[in-house]
Amino acid sequence: MKKQHFKPLNSSLLYSIAVACLLFSLHDIHAQRTKTNINENWSYLENDTNKLTTANQAKNWTVLHLPHTWNSEDATDNTPGYRRAASWYKKQLVIPKIAANTVYQLYFEGSNITTKVYVNGKEAGDHIGGYIGFTIDITNLIKQGNNEVAVRVDNSYNPEIIPSQKSDFTIYGGITRDVWLLALPKNHIDNLKITTPKVSNQSASLNVVATINNLEANKDVKLEVSLKNPKGKIVATKKVVPNSVKTTITFDNIKNPELWDTQKPNLYTVTVSLLDKNKEKDLLTEKVGFRWFEFKDHGPFYLNGKRLLIRGTHRHEEHAGVGAAMTNKQHRADMEAIKEMGANFVRLAHYPQDPEIYKACDELGLLVWDELPWCRGGLGNEVWQTNSKNMLTEMIAQNYNHPSIILWSLGNEMNWLPDFPGGDDPEKTTAFLSELNDLAHKLDPTRKTAIRKYYEGSHVVDVFSPSIWSGWYSGSYKSYQKALDTYKKEYKHFIHAEYGGDSHVGRHTEKPVTGEGLIKSEGWEEAIVQTQVANIAQIGDWSENYIVDLFDWHLHVAENDPNFVGNIQWAFKDFATPLRPEDDIPYMNQKGLTDRNGNPKDAYYVFKSYWSEKPFTYIESHTWTERQGPKGIARNISVYSNCNQVTLYHNGKSLGKKQRDSKAFPACGLNWDLNFEEGKNTLIAVGETKDGKTVSDTINVNYRFKKNDTALGLTLSSEKLKNGNYLVTALAVDKNNLRCLDYEERVYFQCLKGGTTMKNQGTPTGSESIKMANGKASIEVIPDADGTPIVMTVLNQNFKGEFLIIKQ
Repeated sequence: MKKQHFKPLNSSLLYSIAVACLLFSLHDIHAQRTKTNINENWSYLENDTNKLTTANQAKNWTVLHLPHTWNSEDATDNTPGYRRAASWYKKQLVIPKIAANTVYQLYFEGSNITTKVYVNGKEAGDHIGGYIGFTIDITNLIKQGNNEVAVRVDNSYNPEIIPSQKSDFTIYGGITRDVWLLALPKNHIDNLKITTPKVSNQSASLNVVATINNLEANKDVKLEVSLKNPKGKIVATKKVVPNSVKTTITFDNIKNPELWDTQKPNLYTVTVSLLDKNKEKDLLTEKVGFRWFEFKDHGPFYLNGKRLLIRGTHRHEEHAGVGAAMTNKQHRADMEAIKEMGANFVRLAHYPQDPEIYKACDELGLLVWDELPWCRGGLGNEVWQTNSKNMLTEMIAQNYNHPSIILWSLGNEMNWLPDFPGGDDPEKTTAFLSELNDLAHKLDPTRKTAIRKYYEGSHVVDVFSPSIWSGWYSGSYKSYQKALDTYKKEYKHFIHAEYGGDSHVGRHTEKPVTGEGLIKSEGWEEAIVQTQVANIAQIGDWSENYIVDLFDWHLHVAENDPNFVGNIQWAFKDFATPLRPEDDIPYMNQKGLTDRNGNPKDAYYVFKSYWSEKPFTYIESHTWTERQGPKGIARNISVYSNCNQVTLYHNGKSLGKKQRDSKAFPACGLNWDLNFEEGKNTLIAVGETKDGKTVSDTINVNYRFKKNDTALGLTLSSEKLKNGNYLVTALAVDKNNLRCLDYEERVYFQCLKGGTTMKNQGTPTGSESIKMANGKASIEVIPDADGTPIVMTVLNQNFKGEFLIIKQ
């Protein structure tokens, strides 16, 4: 977990920053471009003044490293709302020498929501929109030696900028992604736009459009373009004289291309050199993938001429402890975990994401639905419309070359909860959607457009997703096939984005609430949550068991429907939202397959059993090791595995070998009835692969025949973790000191002395306020360095507080 440490700014530190900046090596920028990361050693001021002079007079600047958000904790603390205001960032940038004929720029990968940049006291430029990169030219404002860069970032409520504040996710403020100093030759390649007009197994064509900056000042130049295959061998090269600012270089017959697909994401490298009298003046490289795709009318999806069932999930850009200010390593880890699960598709919800994400998707073989952040809020005024069009233009321009992207989404739930009077007018909203659709196709004729849950616009875009939350916000999950059959006929290019439900880690029940007799089991249309219509989201127990069954059913249906495009589960990780203070972990949307730290829940292994190739077995459940029930009552145990055959052992005795069958439910037929013995029960699942290899999983279950009585109090205990911290655990107990496995009320942790709780993390062990899971809740505590005994307390509305002293 990344921690951000703050300390007061002083003169010696300023000197250190200046010395550090001198390390930037820019000695040859007159001949070639350089790109220098400048994330380290920024000063930060939490003050929403709009005047630089006022900010400079403040005394409470602190030092930090980028990326950064001021909402890393307040988005998930126990106080309603989170800071929506402005802050200032400042950096002392030393440039030892200003090179002649050189353009200097600052490149921000993302700064949320509006940004204004000053250099040496003068305004250099600004940007609207928090999820798309932008450059600021600082050439005429810098000087040799020390330069001051100041940045004002503002995430205040602004109805004229998407996404709407009514969206079900946190709009993090700050410079949330990397910042770079660019030095470019005055006559340089501004960008490359790469398309692959014709692709087949036998041949491919390639168009490279190079935009040249300041071409008119130096016409004695040439462009040299080379194409290297995935192994690094040059397979095509061409040298041309630029005929305009935008010059197109075409390769017509690339034989037997190594295609990019989800199993083998082959990437070629395009290198474009700007030559002045045959001497290299500038150079730019891009990756390219040769692939083609098609959404069959009322049918499945094809990639490179072969049917591909889309197996997708969603990804929000945030992580425990840092919010949206994630490192590239953390970004990459998310995508690798998604790929390891076996997914081949990711919808980026609900905004363009960090450049590292697209790079990872290209390299890992993950198809991408990239989304304009028009999320809720309805149609806005003219300024709103201009801002939205600009964002779409920037999104497509920035991400155009990524072979992983196949869909430009124009929005999500757009007409819901309007921010402007009349903003939910369907006629006007659809007219503007049509404008966006035309703009997207003009900017990129090679990809498809999409939206989700705006039915009036379903005929406008190429691909449409209705809202189907079978078994959560509406109906029963067993009505899923009926919903698919209906929508496949209704929509020409139908895809299903968003399904699932919330689960609280460690909460289990022998009989999950399914809604039988309480809800209309044959329905599938989503009932808006705010109504009184009964649904599992309202009346369910949020157990891991129920969500496992729900996902298992959805996958069981999807994997066996030959005419289905595929679906996209919501969402991969738990994420913060200001709209859900009442959730088991406050302000967390707990629909993730992993917790906010990326630790898998049971549901992760359901998907892995259907999708992944690396052999594994997983007994449901590693977080359900304390159970109870009458003697002689058989319990059904499911094993999730991708192996052909699995044998389950109970206390050393084989319960038989079973064959995996994707048409069987639950767990593809890998489930056994067994009678637990009182006390310790050891379960071992052994899976056998096609080539005779075995993999296994083991859990120990403590089973009791005596049911707990009513909870009468709480107990506290602790264990020391490998990282030196302590895990403090509260249990709800009855009069016989039995853990109350049916107790789910909220408890509140507090460290009174000797340490600091890992609070505001939005994780199962990182929240001071949390509902119990089977009568249990825990929190991690960081001990003070001086060894003072830790004093912990836990409270709730039903019992008096309990105390625990931990002697270090």
